[in-house]
Amino acid sequence: MDLTTTTSGVTMTSSSTQGIKTVLHPVSDLAAAKKVYAALLGVQPQADGPYYVGFEAEGQHIGLVPGGGPQGMTSPVAYWHVPDIEAKLAEVTAAGATVKEPAHDVGGGRLVATVTDPDGNVLGLLQDQ
Repeated sequence: MDLTTTTSGVTMTSSSTQGIKTVLHPVSDLAAAKKVYAALLGVQPQADGPYYVGFEAEGQHIGLVPGGGPQGMTSPVAYWHVPDIEAKLAEVTAAGATVKEPAHDVGGGRLVATVTDPDGNVLGLLQDQ
């Protein structure tokens, strides 16, 4: 069922989010951060490389990105999982968000993008194929 509503002059479609399931944290010392997050989450990382360490805990994916990665993250970024990233990008930019990082494949068919809200907060979007 496709729902379309208009609120405050912004048209919203049924391409709702599936919630925040991924949070990436920029870290300066990957080895030190990995120990802290393993202790916090009570699990060892499922992905463990020099450019990314990822944990799965209670339905959440927590990622550690050394130096903020190529996107230059300076603070944690929460990624809202969406069924159609392009539709959601169009919807949030029409509502006033600005594209920071356009949708792109990061491997395995996973698409990510970031936008900033009117106050400069970074919001991540993620679509698994």
